[in-house]
Amino acid sequence: MSEEKSLNFLEEIIETDLADGKYTSIVTRFPPEPNGYLHMGHATSICLNFGLTNKYPGYTNLRFDDTNPVAEDTEFVESIKEDIKWLGFEWKHELYASDYFDTMYEYAVTLINKGLAYVEDATAEEIAKLKGTPTEPGKDSAARSRSVAENLDLFTRMKNGEFADGTKTLRAKIDMAHTNMLMRDPLIYRIKHAHHHRTGDKWCIYPMYDFAHGQSDSIENITHSICTLEFIPHRELYDWFIEKLEIYPSHQYEFARRNLSYTVMSKRKLKQLVEEKHVAGWDDPRMPTISGMRRRGFTPQSIRTFCDKVGIAKRENIIDFSLLEFCLREDLNNTALRTMAVLDPLKLIITNYEDGKTEELQSENGPDEAYGTRTVPFSKELWIEREDFMEVPAKKWFRFAPGASVRLKSAYILRCDTFDKDESGKVTAIHCTYFPESKSGSDTSGIAVKGTIHWVSATHAAMAQVNMYDRLFKVENPGSEEGDFKDYINPDSLHIVQAFIEPSLLKATLSDHFQFLRKGYFCLDKESTAEKIIFNRTVTLKDAWVKEVKKG
Repeated sequence: MSEEKSLNFLEEIIETDLADGKYTSIVTRFPPEPNGYLHMGHATSICLNFGLTNKYPGYTNLRFDDTNPVAEDTEFVESIKEDIKWLGFEWKHELYASDYFDTMYEYAVTLINKGLAYVEDATAEEIAKLKGTPTEPGKDSAARSRSVAENLDLFTRMKNGEFADGTKTLRAKIDMAHTNMLMRDPLIYRIKHAHHHRTGDKWCIYPMYDFAHGQSDSIENITHSICTLEFIPHRELYDWFIEKLEIYPSHQYEFARRNLSYTVMSKRKLKQLVEEKHVAGWDDPRMPTISGMRRRGFTPQSIRTFCDKVGIAKRENIIDFSLLEFCLREDLNNTALRTMAVLDPLKLIITNYEDGKTEELQSENGPDEAYGTRTVPFSKELWIEREDFMEVPAKKWFRFAPGASVRLKSAYILRCDTFDKDESGKVTAIHCTYFPESKSGSDTSGIAVKGTIHWVSATHAAMAQVNMYDRLFKVENPGSEEGDFKDYINPDSLHIVQAFIEPSLLKATLSDHFQFLRKGYFCLDKESTAEKIIFNRTVTLKDAWVKEVKKG
């Protein structure tokens, strides 16, 4: 009997809440700000929030935190929705913080009427100076003593656009001596004369995140508002607003971020990589964005499996990128179509094969018989990998060398007889003899060989550009190193080769995943055309980053 997987701390809380009758069902939300593309950190949150409501009664909302009109764009909204659907999740309601701007305004008025908010004239710098330090209390602003009537008037005029950006803010009146610096009269609203992607020019004041976040949760009756650890100090303010406004008591829970090695997961840093042209865009296959991973050939299942294996905890750490690749290989090994491509070609000529003759051979199409077979053309001249020939063979060399015999995958056994070189000494072609009775599936030759290699027919092969992607950074945690994180970009993160591919790959679609036999897993790139075929390497067959043990 297999052991059941232990519950994480959030599942324990939810099961207790349901058992105690606190809730009959749960409601979670995924609340991205539409100011960039989602990355693997977001994938963890998506899998967590949607995963909980897949496991327990309830549902998950998608709510866009669109309270900063300067940074937001409908392009990001659409990309976020596409990413969530691609990962295999569906939200119950598509909502926006901007849906609640009228309600939030009324909430702010309520706080003013209760004497719990006031309009501030001080600049951001002046407010910061009055805040004090963690060991010294702050000082009251002169505006703190304003009357309710004056604050209502000024706040109405702020809404009506009478004041310039930065000249006034609305602050909560809490405690300037509070031990939690965030509770020292935090900002609730600021003036920002900017066009909003949904509300247009209706508003020129916008709620701050700490105000909009909890109130949006409450309006939606979110039972478990799940955030990352940096929001622990914000929870007290989250609860204060809900208590003073006497609204639905959503509760905030925090879990630790999961950072990936050899990359950065700061939206600001990712934006730098894009804007400074270190990568080809947000969906560059080297980026840790979900759209970049998708373009590189990662599967939704591999990312969901990775998030499940990593789990959630209350302490941050860095997860080795190799674990994500392991999850990917496990998925692709069971699902990817098998095919042949030669990435570093060397000509092979079969001297005793009839000129102009073509055979249609059958080769396995996938990891098991259920995938059937495909037709692969075979002719007198073939391409093989240059690394599959050695002029002077090493010990235990089982591939081509003068006098050595090798089986071609799904084809025949060949013996290498001679080879040609150019003036520089580079081998340009090898000449072989094939044994007609050694055909795969009906071999009666009695010849025993230890090596099998892939190939493509030179007569029938198509040319393709293959992008060989590797890790974007040379160091495990580039964000923590001294100096500029961009100094640690791996100069070899992209290597482009011109390869020969078997003709079946001309029918490849963007949803297909392939194992190029012996070379790794690959997918068609979105910029591929009939005139210029482009494939991306998704991942190698084995972990190429395993640390070598030094001998001696």
